[in-house]
Amino acid sequence: MIALSPELELEVVPVTPFQQNCSLLRCRSTGRGALVDPGGEPERLLATVERAGVTLEKILLTHGHIDHAGATAELAARLELPIEGPQREERFWLERLEEQGRMFGLGESASFEPDRWLERGERVTVGALELEVEHCPGHTPGHVIFFHRPSRFAWVGDVLFQGSIGRTDFPRGDYDTLIHSIRERLLPLGDDVRFLPGHGPMSTLGVERRSNPFLLDPEAHRPL
Repeated sequence: MIALSPELELEVVPVTPFQQNCSLLRCRSTGRGALVDPGGEPERLLATVERAGVTLEKILLTHGHIDHAGATAELAARLELPIEGPQREERFWLERLEEQGRMFGLGESASFEPDRWLERGERVTVGALELEVEHCPGHTPGHVIFFHRPSRFAWVGDVLFQGSIGRTDFPRGDYDTLIHSIRERLLPLGDDVRFLPGHGPMSTLGVERRSNPFLLDPEAHRPL
């Protein structure tokens, strides 16, 4: 696992043919942890948890697309774990997980309702860690991000990528809303914040603010 700070360790496990960045986070003081966005390959994820010696206490979700949430119901049932997140507008996508699985050829996936919907300004805990919640719609209506302020680290799902942003051509996606979420709710966390996107390599908010073409000139990339 990667030590992000004295409090937090992280292991990234890309899953599904979409290579979605599921992550296992671990509170270093308690050994307790959570899976963020378990989109598939549950046996592989369980093997990662066992190898890392982490005691799982919950599942955290940024949004309801199949590659981020596909293995959630199975893992929650097998391990008796609560599910926290996304924001309640994401019910639209979570109710369609079975349909999404068939559509994208990702096999069986059960719909579910989280044990806790999350709202902007709330907190979630993992061991002794406290993560701040920010609602960042646009890619999907109920998308949230998680921010561990002491480590200056964020899980941003499909809101922002290295050199790109999330798609907005799915149902209930909206380009202007996504750009607003990034500029008004994500970037203010600080240029020094490292983030893990839903796909691809990590970056920092400062690098993206200065070089991401979608943020430098949003109008040039506006969908037709």
